Amino acid sequence: MKTLDENLHLEIEKLSEQGDAFAETGNYSDALTAYWNAYDLVPEPKTEWEATTWILVAIGDANFLGADFQAGLENLSNAMHCPNGIGNPFIHLRLGQCQLETGNLERAADELTRAYALEGEALFADDDPKYFEFLKTKITVEKPKKKPWWKF
Repeated sequence: MKTLDENLHLEIEKLSEQGDAFAETGNYSDALTAYWNAYDLVPEPKTEWEATTWILVAIGDANFLGADFQAGLENLSNAMHCPNGIGNPFIHLRLGQCQLETGNLERAADELTRAYALEGEALFADDDPKYFEFLKTKITVEKPKKKPWWKF
């Protein structure tokens, strides 16, 4: 995997942190501007840089939180083509949520199943319960078996 020039990496990181600060206050419009500015600094071909993965995930997350589910779907799908995109439980979760919100139930079930398989129910804890409830209609979700108190 390629490594970014240190100064470029720091500038991208700075813009991403600005985006995160805006997103934390619910200002998704300004967050997206900062994230896209960071994205623009990534050299071509962008899909070869890990920075692109985390920037597109931040953009997709801001899209989701700002209820722009179609844009979230597109940006998170693009993140899947970048280093360490496939197999990232958070990306699969957000992509599945965007798929559900845009009416793509089969794709939603697929992505949410991947997220669940990778990280379990805890990954769904901070989001609207409707996503996990939807998943439970598509797969069998097993509760962890409790061991008797006398077994270690």
